Amino acid sequence: MSRARSRIAGVISLFGELLITAGVVLGLFVVYSLWWTNVLADREASRQADRIREGWTKPRPGGAQGPGALDTKDGIGFLHVPAMGDDEVLVKKGTTPAQLNGGVAGYYTEPVKSALPWQQKGNFTLAAHRDGHGAKFHNIHKLDEGDPIVFETRDTWYVYKVYKTLPQTSKYNVDVLKPVPKQSGKTAPGRYITLTTCTPIYTSDYRYIVWGELVRAVKVDRDRTRPAELR
Repeated sequence: MSRARSRIAGVISLFGELLITAGVVLGLFVVYSLWWTNVLADREASRQADRIREGWTKPRPGGAQGPGALDTKDGIGFLHVPAMGDDEVLVKKGTTPAQLNGGVAGYYTEPVKSALPWQQKGNFTLAAHRDGHGAKFHNIHKLDEGDPIVFETRDTWYVYKVYKTLPQTSKYNVDVLKPVPKQSGKTAPGRYITLTTCTPIYTSDYRYIVWGELVRAVKVDRDRTRPAELR
């Protein structure tokens, strides 16, 4: 009888040790996913941002407007959203997980192609991670109607204001990305911006949407003076 009890006690002890080990491994994975990937992504984004700004200091032949070749390849500019925090977000082409893992936001090329801010009509549609890999849109829920969203290019500050949010919609709802975004209340072409990310926090079940409309475009001066919304 004592041998049976001893064996049972041994099995229970081993099972307990395995549970503890599994808990430690799971904890380390969570730390890696939610903290260390942010550190790595922010480092990479910072390097890319420095390269972009260095490229902006170089003159372009003929004084061409809009992003130059370097900008288009490495990033088209920087998103500034005071309600989400003080950090600027580098914006690059593409919205696949691999393209967003570098701590950036990406503009859509599919299923609905994004307009770009300097175009006269259309919807500038962006995505970024909400958790891990920089988590650039982690605080998207803090945006309210009237809050500014500013996009900075080499030549221009594009100032948008939030006019509507959609806290939850299907991940397959591509209508929110259309040139005149459905469910936003707009019915006519304009110059819009759409921010998208996963929701609820720590999941990817649904999408959180924020819509804004361009209120003005300000040419960048020699000192790169920020618009009033960012001071």
